Amino acid sequence: MAIADITIIPIGNKSPSVSQYVADLQRVLEKRAQEGLITYELTPMSTLIEGELTDLFKVIQELHESVFSEEIKRVATNIRIDERRDRNDHSMQNKLASVKKHLSK
Repeated sequence: MAIADITIIPIGNKSPSVSQYVADLQRVLEKRAQEGLITYELTPMSTLIEGELTDLFKVIQELHESVFSEEIKRVATNIRIDERRDRNDHSMQNKLASVKKHLSK
């Protein structure tokens, strides 16, 4: 199981706001989540996606491609991937639970 932190930036849009593009990306993610490929979480600055690494790469490519349109000719995608192969319980929820456990000490 891997976790990807992804930020997709449309370049050259008419407005400094990108919330409509983010909403469109969330629709793609929801579809893939319903198929059981991934889980995801929207944050104020990026989106976290969890799943098998091969599935993450496919979904990330789909997200990157989905932003291109007649008005958007350039897209910058930043990706950070965290994958552990020494444990089977590596997940976003378990990572948070581990930190919270240390905070309670």
